[in-house]
Amino acid sequence: MKHMERMRMQPRFDVAGHCYIALTLFFTVYGQLVLKWQMSGVGPLPDGATSKLWFLLQQFLNPWIMTGLASAFLASLAWMAAMTRFDLNYAYPFMSLAFVIVMGFSVLFLNEPITVQRLLGTLMVVGGLIVMSR
Repeated sequence: MKHMERMRMQPRFDVAGHCYIALTLFFTVYGQLVLKWQMSGVGPLPDGATSKLWFLLQQFLNPWIMTGLASAFLASLAWMAAMTRFDLNYAYPFMSLAFVIVMGFSVLFLNEPITVQRLLGTLMVVGGLIVMSR
């Protein structure tokens, strides 16, 4: 009998809420990777405030950059939905997975180097996420 009472008191796994977190991660990672990919080919930021602003506005018109910015907006919407389902102190640690995913994809698709320090740091982030989510 006590087992049944305890089962009723424990909330069920919130599939929709976790899907919102996953969508937040997906859109965040996509946006970061696309922005880096596109900005890698345009050269350094120029000197002078006006030149910098003009340079960035020109990049803004790149369709790929636009998808990255739209992705950030969609990530915000998904995060707002997640915040209707979870406490922030539960949901936010999942955002650390963005570090892990971005690092992996930046190595695979952007040919960025991976160091022992980055790998160890990533493992520590994952370990912390496991501890916090329990």
